[in-house]
Amino acid sequence: MNERLRVLVVDDHPLFRFGVCTLLANEPQVDVVGEAASGAHAISAASALGPDVVVMDLHLPDISGAEATRHIVAEQPGVGVLMLTMADESESVFSAMRAGARGYLLKDAEPDEIIRAVHAVARREAIFGPDIATRVLGFFNHSQPNTDTVFPELTVREREVLSLIAGGHSNTVIASTLCLSPKTVRNHISNVFSKLHVADRAEAIVRAREAGLGR
Repeated sequence: MNERLRVLVVDDHPLFRFGVCTLLANEPQVDVVGEAASGAHAISAASALGPDVVVMDLHLPDISGAEATRHIVAEQPGVGVLMLTMADESESVFSAMRAGARGYLLKDAEPDEIIRAVHAVARREAIFGPDIATRVLGFFNHSQPNTDTVFPELTVREREVLSLIAGGHSNTVIASTLCLSPKTVRNHISNVFSKLHVADRAEAIVRAREAGLGR
């Protein structure tokens, strides 16, 4: 007989969390082993309970679901994280994927879709809702400039930050997208300005776009 899946549900809205727990508890092969209402609690609960799957909201009252995912996956690489959220913007999707989430569904997903996704991430499969899948495929199918040789004086991370600056993104969005703290983003930006000998953000954007970044 197959082992039952141990699932931790993380969401700061009690009613929605209760609904997800009830849905999964009715599955014959699933045990809901715990709940959490914040990112910090999710990290400690995952460490204590050792779930196979964490169903994670993105927007939590302390740290983001992406940041909590990064901590959980770093400590327990075998855990599958399924983001279940209202956030459908590209920055949120790719932030979650970079943090180590294996799946991304919106909260209006059908109950059977959520159940299938939980089993899929437990099998180490990547799974996305239809709208999210279209966006992800479109991103990877879009022709991207080769930035490996652009601004060789910059580190890979600094080029990522510069590309996002050139794309018109704020420091807050850059921090969320790359799973970095705002202070770390500011430090990277300062290094970029220094290495490129530019005076401000506007000049950095011009240099970056001339080189094909941020388009």
